[in-house]
Amino acid sequence: MKVLSAIAFVACLVGVSPADAQTLPAEPIALAGGRVTISGDVAGSYGSRDAGWFDYTDYNNSALRTLRIDFSAAATVGEHVTLLGEVRSDNLGRVRPYALYVRMRPWTNHNINVQVGLVPPTFGAFPRRMYPNDNPLIGYPLAYQYLTTLRPDAVPGDAEELLQKRSSGWLVRYRYGNPAGTQGVPLVTGLRWDTGVQLHAGTDVVRGTVAVTTGTLSHPLFHDDNNGRQVVGRLELRPVAGLIVGASGARGPFVSETAARGAVGDGHDREFTQTAWGTDIEYSRGYYLVRYEGILSEWRLPLVRAPYLKLPLRALSTSIEGRYKFSPGFYAAARFDHLGFSEMTGSAVQGTLPWDADVTRAEAGIGYYIQRNLLMKLSVQRNMREGGRVVPRASTLAAGQLVFWF
Repeated sequence: MKVLSAIAFVACLVGVSPADAQTLPAEPIALAGGRVTISGDVAGSYGSRDAGWFDYTDYNNSALRTLRIDFSAAATVGEHVTLLGEVRSDNLGRVRPYALYVRMRPWTNHNINVQVGLVPPTFGAFPRRMYPNDNPLIGYPLAYQYLTTLRPDAVPGDAEELLQKRSSGWLVRYRYGNPAGTQGVPLVTGLRWDTGVQLHAGTDVVRGTVAVTTGTLSHPLFHDDNNGRQVVGRLELRPVAGLIVGASGARGPFVSETAARGAVGDGHDREFTQTAWGTDIEYSRGYYLVRYEGILSEWRLPLVRAPYLKLPLRALSTSIEGRYKFSPGFYAAARFDHLGFSEMTGSAVQGTLPWDADVTRAEAGIGYYIQRNLLMKLSVQRNMREGGRVVPRASTLAAGQLVFWF
């Protein structure tokens, strides 16, 4: 029924003519003399059935079959304090808080602010354009969406058990920790914000952000589960018009206290960390835009018994994206992604394999602005996975999306 609701939503928007579309709200709603603003977006996607689980997210939805409704609000309290919040619902399910934080600006004439609460992502470039109207395609880069076989609340007993789960990140279970089967985590989740304190400062040329948060890049949290904190930072340079160069880093405890205790006893949960490094470049000029992003993530898990895990477990993601505007209302875009994993040796039968199955994705599509804030996208995606338990290991998926925002 939820998928049918998404189809109905898309059909309704398709039926809106450009002339009628002008009656839709086009600007944020301002209240209390402009001190309170409310904005939102609605995105409906419908595409091929993803039998290989390539596009499933950590909210257990396919990125190609989602109806997302999003509302955000900002309330200014004097010159130095702003309250910001955002709620979201996928496929007409539970409404959940996506953002909820206080922004404080000690000096109104300097670009310095402190944010406390459920704060925006610090790491990487793509989280700043996760909203459907900012993403030129329908799918997400693999680093921010593809589910690996790692879980923070359950860990494998040895290398053989981990290798047996390759490619099954959409539903995986391990011997130690939470015994229930559930999805794994991506390298960096773009669909959840973490809780903590964030400091941002910068000029037109140099910008820096640092944060201390409760969870990690793969597993943001509201309530801490391992008595540890993540430290994450990003530096961004804008030396000339159209060029942005960024670098990010993060480190924090990944495995929950319950899972660590079940595997190796008390007092070790802070030892099992996720460390990540990222680089990104964006260049735009005239009608075209090109982006590159690379992320290396490392996890340290408990060593329980032989055959031991070869630590750290590494995953390297590379993404290249381009967009070309043929006219103010029409563009074409493409993205190439590869996600690779470090190798380890399990049983004599399994031999040496990547700890999860490598994945490659190529996606191309077009976008058309029906009006300034009503966008239609069509895309085709080719996914290829090198081994693992789940079949098919290659899949071509097509999807359409309509996005409205104000």
